[in-house]
Amino acid sequence: QVRLVESGGGLVQAGGSLRLSCGSSGSIFSISTSAWYRQALGKQRELVATITSGGTTNYADFVKGRFTIARDNAKNTMYLQMNSLKPEDTAVYYCNTNGKIFSKQYDYWGQGTQVTVSS
Repeated sequence: QVRLVESGGGLVQAGGSLRLSCGSSGSIFSISTSAWYRQALGKQRELVATITSGGTTNYADFVKGRFTIARDNAKNTMYLQMNSLKPEDTAVYYCNTNGKIFSKQYDYWGQGTQVTVSS
């Protein structure tokens, strides 16, 4: 079992920046497809960005050019750099990693970290 722990959330003014971190208890990110999701109050969880085991990244249209997903395999940590934040980016942000080992599927989630952007 792998544990994911997010950190770095907080309150920031519109136009500001935050960097979220997702630490893993195991060396999982280098072999997985990993992602950041977010869920605003009263809304469904939505995909923000993904990074494959090969390092290919993809972003939701609403964060393209503002957010960057990255990982440091040596530190077992994934990041989400968020710039030019908007009030509509306010949400709980979750990290996720999933894949298959020896034909067994895995899908791990962190507990979430709150990001609040004030106008």
